[in-house]
Amino acid sequence: MTREKPKNLWLSRWGFILAATGSAVGLGNIWKFPYITGEYGGGAFVLMYLACILAIGIPVMMTEIAFGRRGRGSPIDAIARVVRENGGNPLWRGVGLMAMLAGFMILCFYVVVAGWAFAYTWKMLDGSLAATSVEALGQVFEQHNANPWLLGGWSVLVALLTLWIVAKGVQKGIENSVRWMMPGLALMLLILVGYAFTSGSFSEGFAFLFSFDASKLTGEALLAALGHAFFTLSLASGAILTYGSYIPDGQSIARTTFMVAIADTCVALLAGLAIFPVIFANGMSPAAGPGLIFMSLPLAFQQMPFGTAFGVLFFAMVSIAALTSAISMIEATVAYLNEKYGISRVKAAMGSGAVLLAISLLAMLSFNLLSGWTPLGKNFFDWLDYLTSRWMMPLGGIFMVVLAGYALRGEIMRDELNLPPAGYALWLFMVRYVSPVLIMIVFLHALGWLGFDPLVRWYWIAGAIGLLAILGELFAPRVRLVLANR
Repeated sequence: MTREKPKNLWLSRWGFILAATGSAVGLGNIWKFPYITGEYGGGAFVLMYLACILAIGIPVMMTEIAFGRRGRGSPIDAIARVVRENGGNPLWRGVGLMAMLAGFMILCFYVVVAGWAFAYTWKMLDGSLAATSVEALGQVFEQHNANPWLLGGWSVLVALLTLWIVAKGVQKGIENSVRWMMPGLALMLLILVGYAFTSGSFSEGFAFLFSFDASKLTGEALLAALGHAFFTLSLASGAILTYGSYIPDGQSIARTTFMVAIADTCVALLAGLAIFPVIFANGMSPAAGPGLIFMSLPLAFQQMPFGTAFGVLFFAMVSIAALTSAISMIEATVAYLNEKYGISRVKAAMGSGAVLLAISLLAMLSFNLLSGWTPLGKNFFDWLDYLTSRWMMPLGGIFMVVLAGYALRGEIMRDELNLPPAGYALWLFMVRYVSPVLIMIVFLHALGWLGFDPLVRWYWIAGAIGLLAILGELFAPRVRLVLANR
């Protein structure tokens, strides 16, 4: 098959690295990863998490990038072209459709969350967060969400900024924006770490993150590491696959993937060094979850010298992190409309933006006017989160590695990844026998179906990998033959 000529390319390798890192860095990096690191053994958990990144994040991300560059298109078109080159069943394009829909659905509620960060940047400036307790700040947060005009206004602002950047194109819009947003985010983060160093509790925060306590490495810690390793890199949401389609030929997929994973982890750890010393200096608990950002930290900043200025800097950093993630979630849809139907990027952004605003309106109203509407026990906001994070993304990840590891002819991915023989053999082993098992564990845990400890012990995992390896060697040739003859 004649390969599709690229219509858009990153200007440099750093364009992809910054964009992909921006996609990966979000609110989860800023509060969730630092907290679970301290909760599950500090440095010991970091080592476990890095092992999970190597077992899930790196192989799946390399696979998505390879699909994107090989197929040169949106998730649907790219996978359809690769499968057509392989002579396989066109129904595999449904994997791309699932990924694209997942990213779009996530953005429909993510603009509300990002709107909180934008709103709190302004609230730090105008003194709206001048409270004397976490409970009082909790009431400020609830009052903000209870006002549909206020909550909706900030959500619409995030959506419009996102669509404006994407409409300008890959190079002039996305790449130019991340070229200043990501270094700006890194600079603000380093300034905040320096500020935390003067708080008087930096050593306590450092110990919370990096003390090596192997006794906390339980099955629950393993599941936390597996889940975060999968979700943190924006896998199976269409973002990385679409960004991968803009990578020039000849650029090392493996090297750029490792750089993105390292940058994402470093941002998360630096965020912990910026947040927890401030929290400990004010005698607060690090276990507040999302409330850590919107309730505990604003109060802590107010009680410290120059706290208002650094509070504004912190929420500006969170806003940038949220915006870079939002850009990646809508790009797959805009690229699909642009490539498949020849619609200009401006019109594609406007069309998808109209649908986005309509759906996100329902997500926003879940906190106020529609708060009583809870079909099957969940409001609309929670349903979007549940369907995407617990079903669509894990299943999409499993189908992605099964397609790459079993259904495709070996020379397709071998040619695209361009790895040395030992490196390709290791990647193939991971996507056939390791990544599917671990993603399945993430899937079952997210659904609450892992209710007994033996299933998460290492010997069960090793046994499952061994069984899958045997079955794979027995049935892989037959699966390829069947798919090729369809």
